[in-house]
Amino acid sequence: MIELRHLTIGHRRQPLAAQLHATLAEGCLTALVGRNGAGKSTLLRTMAGLHPPLEGEVLMKGRDLSAFSPRSRARRLAVVLTDRFVASSLTVREVVEMGRTPYSSFVGTFSPTDRMAVERATEFCRIGDFWKREIGSLSDGERQRVMIARALAQDTPCILLDEPTAFLDFPAKIDILSLLLRMTREEQKTILLSTHDLEIVFQLAHRLWLLTPERIIDGRPGQLAADGSIEQVLATPQIRLDASTLRFDYAAFS
Repeated sequence: MIELRHLTIGHRRQPLAAQLHATLAEGCLTALVGRNGAGKSTLLRTMAGLHPPLEGEVLMKGRDLSAFSPRSRARRLAVVLTDRFVASSLTVREVVEMGRTPYSSFVGTFSPTDRMAVERATEFCRIGDFWKREIGSLSDGERQRVMIARALAQDTPCILLDEPTAFLDFPAKIDILSLLLRMTREEQKTILLSTHDLEIVFQLAHRLWLLTPERIIDGRPGQLAADGSIEQVLATPQIRLDASTLRFDYAAFS
């Protein structure tokens, strides 16, 4: 789906992580985790084509991401970012319909396929009850479900999300991550999300990407817990990680 080759990410030629190699597993929910400042958001933006790599390549189906036009890339990759601006006066319906922009005509005419995609995303994400409300009137959890519905309506095989559970209470975090997990199972989506909610993603994610300045460590949560990779990457003298504290369910990932 997406492959990183010799990728160096950073800002103004100041690298955050260099010579990264990884392949995003198709049909899986993969969680990108790392210490604060490791470059998780920068990596996602680079993979989305929103931030230029300092070196190396991001390949999509074997082609360099830069070879795709923005419209073509938007038909293959949907992105949900924490700072993506959406006018608070737009209705939920209007926001979800924005997901069909890569397919609609230049005058904004919707086809039956477009309408079907919007309706399907609305039903899947359970946002029909507030379909006509303005996005600014929603709770954080409701708003995040709307943004995920927009990405689902975009009908891409891959979705990237930056901190989709940030600022949500615990039940809302579970709701959003369970929704994304359902999307991999029922819609065959490939999903990569960055997060600080370690305990939850260790339970729900199929795979982890542990981001360090030198590499990405890719593996199943139980495997990376057992071999000490998680503790090596995330633990500090003040914070020690322990499998029993995080309640790993190894059988869920076997």
